[in-house]
Amino acid sequence: MSAGPQLARLRIAVVNWQCRENPLAGGAEIHLHEIFGRLAAKGHEVVLLCGGWPGCPPRATLDGIAVHRVGTRYTFPFLARRYWHKQLLSRAFDVMVEDINKVPLYTPTWRTPTIVGLVPHLFGGTAFQELSAPLATAVWLAERPLPWMYRGLAFEAISESTRDDLAARGVSKDRVRVIFPGIDTDTYTPDPTVRSEQPTFAYLGRLKKYKGVDLVIRAFAQCAVPQATLEIAGAGEFRPVLEALVGTLGVADRVLFLGRIDETAKVALLRRAWATLFASPKEGWGITNLEAAASGTPVIASNSPGIRESVRHGETGFLVPHGDVAAMADSMRYLSGERALVERLGIAARHFALGFTWARAADETESHLREVVGTGGGR
Repeated sequence: MSAGPQLARLRIAVVNWQCRENPLAGGAEIHLHEIFGRLAAKGHEVVLLCGGWPGCPPRATLDGIAVHRVGTRYTFPFLARRYWHKQLLSRAFDVMVEDINKVPLYTPTWRTPTIVGLVPHLFGGTAFQELSAPLATAVWLAERPLPWMYRGLAFEAISESTRDDLAARGVSKDRVRVIFPGIDTDTYTPDPTVRSEQPTFAYLGRLKKYKGVDLVIRAFAQCAVPQATLEIAGAGEFRPVLEALVGTLGVADRVLFLGRIDETAKVALLRRAWATLFASPKEGWGITNLEAAASGTPVIASNSPGIRESVRHGETGFLVPHGDVAAMADSMRYLSGERALVERLGIAARHFALGFTWARAADETESHLREVVGTGGGR
């Protein structure tokens, strides 16, 4: 029996500000390597052009991806285009994927092959919640030219919310393919035997102002369950403010700051928590929410763009209006008195999470890139 025609090997250039080894790497870098590492394993050539950090090796191979590091977080956007022209342009790539997860690099102004814009999320007005006014204005302005600088090109978005955001800025929806991220459902698994005896809530993520961790802490204090505890895992410059807030609210003895934790500790925290908490006003997606779900743990989160797609209200957790501390506190108080409900929601959450795999995301990305290359960048 014939195995069918052999599909051509793609030569893929990826441009992103960071690789996963960068000390400042986050969810966007995990997403990039999970997807394109799998494409490299399938035989495609994948080269990543990204920024580096002081003392890092300029070249590396990660997950089968040839990594070229240029400059640092602050100089990369000024050096990337020149490096591309001098070192990579002659490689005759079939497609370039620009991971637009911070300030766009405007790769359509480079001499490039077909371009696909990969968009986790756009900051928009949320930049003003984290950065100084001048920097926030610069980020906001940098996103404004997207519709016409990338006009006619194909996009990939990691959520319907991000697709809608692009559309609201003038990008035609039919040029945006939504490909949901995956999670590692073999690592993140339930173990009800390690669930804490007393109500335990958890926040996992960066301690940034715009993440809304202060709302999580205020809700925890307001839920007024004396035996409940809150564990906060993550690092960031907003930690001193959050520690001061905990003291002001009188819950310092029941809130534990874990700092940055490794994968083993992360899995253990997700398994012992009664629910994870997330109060960001906007995200591209909610990978941590899905990791909690895969671990059999419900999520209480803001009903915000991106986040709302990773939680099914009343089925895998609860969505509350963003900024409504009282509503988040009510959900925490309710779950604290319903251990059986925690387990029921956790079972449904695990089932929901199993639908999101990196293998599926990589296959859909490969299919989309082949389609774009085959139509010369059109759809």
